[in-house]
Amino acid sequence: MGKLVCIDGNSILFRAFFALPPLTNQQGIHTNAVYGFTMMLLRILEEEQPSHIVVAMDKGKMTFRHETYADYKGKRDKTPSELSEQIPYLQQVLDAFQVCYVEVDQYEADDIIGTFVKEAEKQQMKSVVISGDKDLLQLVSPYTQVLLTKRGVTEVERYDEEKLAERYGLRPEQIIDLKGLMGDSSDHIPGIPGVGEKTALKLLKQYPSVEEVIAHVDELPGKKLQERVTEHQDLARLSKELATIYRQVPLSRSIDELKCLEPNYEKLRQIFQQLGFKTLLEKLAPNSIEEDQHIEMQNIPYQIVTQLDHSLEDQLQQQKTWALHAELTAENPHHATLLGIAISDGEHQYYFPVDAINYNQVLKQWIADDHSPKILFDSKQIEIALMRVDIQLNGIQEDILLAAYLLNPSEGTQNLSDVVSHYRPDLSLPQDEAVYGKGAKRKQLEGDQLAAHLARKTAAQYALVETLQTELAEKDLSELYQLELKLARVLAEMEFVGVKVDRGALELLGTEIKERVDQLYSEVMEIAGTTFNLNSPKQLGEILFDKLGLPVIKRTKTGYSTSADVLEKLAPQHEIVEKILLYRQVVKLYSTYIEGLRKELGDDDRIHTQFHQTIAATGRLSSSEPNLQNIPIRLEEGRRIRKIFVPSSSDQRILAADYSQVELRVLAQLSKDPTLLRAFQENRDIHTQTAMDIFSVTEDQVTSLMRRQAKAVNFGIIYGISDYGLSQNLNISRKEAQQIIDRYFETYPQVKEYMDNIIEQARKDGYVTTHLGRRRYLPDIHARNYNLRSFAERTAMNTPIQGTAADVIKAAMLAVHQQMQKEKLSSRMLLQVHDELIFEVPEQELSRMKELLCEKMEKPFETFGMEDFSIRLHVDISDGANWYEAK
Repeated sequence: MGKLVCIDGNSILFRAFFALPPLTNQQGIHTNAVYGFTMMLLRILEEEQPSHIVVAMDKGKMTFRHETYADYKGKRDKTPSELSEQIPYLQQVLDAFQVCYVEVDQYEADDIIGTFVKEAEKQQMKSVVISGDKDLLQLVSPYTQVLLTKRGVTEVERYDEEKLAERYGLRPEQIIDLKGLMGDSSDHIPGIPGVGEKTALKLLKQYPSVEEVIAHVDELPGKKLQERVTEHQDLARLSKELATIYRQVPLSRSIDELKCLEPNYEKLRQIFQQLGFKTLLEKLAPNSIEEDQHIEMQNIPYQIVTQLDHSLEDQLQQQKTWALHAELTAENPHHATLLGIAISDGEHQYYFPVDAINYNQVLKQWIADDHSPKILFDSKQIEIALMRVDIQLNGIQEDILLAAYLLNPSEGTQNLSDVVSHYRPDLSLPQDEAVYGKGAKRKQLEGDQLAAHLARKTAAQYALVETLQTELAEKDLSELYQLELKLARVLAEMEFVGVKVDRGALELLGTEIKERVDQLYSEVMEIAGTTFNLNSPKQLGEILFDKLGLPVIKRTKTGYSTSADVLEKLAPQHEIVEKILLYRQVVKLYSTYIEGLRKELGDDDRIHTQFHQTIAATGRLSSSEPNLQNIPIRLEEGRRIRKIFVPSSSDQRILAADYSQVELRVLAQLSKDPTLLRAFQENRDIHTQTAMDIFSVTEDQVTSLMRRQAKAVNFGIIYGISDYGLSQNLNISRKEAQQIIDRYFETYPQVKEYMDNIIEQARKDGYVTTHLGRRRYLPDIHARNYNLRSFAERTAMNTPIQGTAADVIKAAMLAVHQQMQKEKLSSRMLLQVHDELIFEVPEQELSRMKELLCEKMEKPFETFGMEDFSIRLHVDISDGANWYEAK
């Protein structure tokens, strides 16, 4: 008869939100609850193999139970906006899975589940209910099992009638009597004051219901208990009524409409990419595109060229525009192998196998010719790949990837096929995965197969240009596009050069950090008074909770939880906990950065990170393989990692130029708040000034705690922080956090006015812009759904600030690089780390480089004839024998 799975959506979503660490995607959307829920859903589908499935959700705060008891669920905290904004994305995930999502006015998810289960039982269909709420145990029957979440969101405990009797000594229908006696604080069900679970279970073993307990009140043990039951018998009856699941909800769907269907893998792929669920993307069953699936494609003519003839030579020397593509074996151009090059003039496509390229000097000269315009997709990647085989690339006129990114930055990095689908749907270009296969199934193409695929790519690039150019012009993005195009060349040069690593210093630091790991391990053993495996959560739990008697905060299937959040709560209670936390940090430092950097270090003793222009929707650069923008600096051991980064020769210095509080200065510039502007104009410490203003104290009265709170709200305001977010950052109540936010806006009223105005502007235009006109579209700014609309409003507030800061550093990089070239300086830009630029500089150029950086970075837009800031940008410049000393 099949199997029905009913998921308590609110319960699983809430549990996932609080069980998992905060996660956000590239657009800053919180995703941890949806991620945890999806993990649970995948596991349930795999393990339970249901024939029917439904997710039930509460709809609104008011239910029919409020008519009986107005305070029902009355003490629950307001749902954090970081959670509520995820609900629409959960709906999108469920739609892609083709899983029914049901909510009914005036009823709770429990009631919906109870009604579906009742209908299933009538059809003699088995049911499985998944929830974290013990109330649902009342649904257990010969046909129905309940899975209660235990640890995180994927570990569950299965209850049937036997398990329920073993655990509680109750029949399923007695669960409501248990709640009637003991109440439920989470739902604000009162129960009988002073009667807990232990007492309630004892009573129900002798008297099987609330009514029987009340009827035999004179026989209950102890006068005090008799008095409580007598005095609060009406509360007990009310509580039982409130805990009883209503199983006759008027449902708009029948059991038959809950059938499990094949997921829409393409939709799942899109939503997982949007939410940044890389691990879940890999879990998707079939590849969405089977190897033998036929892809409709227009016939693109091509020619494989091993030796140029005079006709093609003449065409290349005409300096007309061509599309060029270099195919690599992997995405990282520093490790990939070049397979071949293809070009297209819109009519003719030519493919040059890698072995033939070196014999075609005319082709290499054409690639290097600055007067021969070229259209590329991801010009930075191709330029690096060609530099690695001693081919210079010039004449880059267009970059399809950069153009598509600027037109819709929320899409993040796109592949060429996606861009074609969006801007030229009349064309058809298959995804690389459809051509090569995915993962272990990926195959290497050669000859005609490879030539045909690359011909299609270059033809598509050529066909896209006119459409993209028109849209860029219409949206006033052409100037910004040219800046990004030029910056791609600067980044390619930086990546190709890389940054030198002192291998000896790396090995020495590795030894010292390993010794620090061993020292911390010994200190923990000494404090514990015994030897144990510190890396074993089970043994650590026994030491902390059994031997030392620390309070148990969370349990796992195998014992006590010793996760980071648990240890942080225990840290003030015993010195051993702080040592354990420090031990874990240093161990991670060693594995991630010492061993990680060893792995990435090339034979040239240099690290070649990748900089990404088209990932962050705000326009900020990111770094990977390795991520040199994320080296930890809170621990001294972390800061010392920067010691291993050195200049190329002993007569050079590492020079660091760091913008000071650039986002806060941007906020002052945009809001024109006089108090904020004055603080920067007078060069005051902005966090101390904010603390003075919001706490109404003098400078000498500002405590470190006040300054820390002021700093948190200063930066939090930029990111649209909520009372919940600030309360988590500062470990204070949400009420206190809201009071601090309110005082901030009282202090800086024009900041509040600016944020209100930018939201109104977003509603009018549908997007917000940065100083250079970089757009971010906000399709949900008019959404009826409160959570979607709220997230769009926060994005409207913070994107102009973050995005303008990105404009600043990018313009500065380009202005500095151009001036260095103009003066023919030997200094080289090595890294960009958030608001900081790192250079290697010959000692004789040190003085000039410091002057140059002040000139160009403090007025970054002046070089390009763009409007500069009225407020002065401040740059801290320092140098040293290595990156550590330069800070």
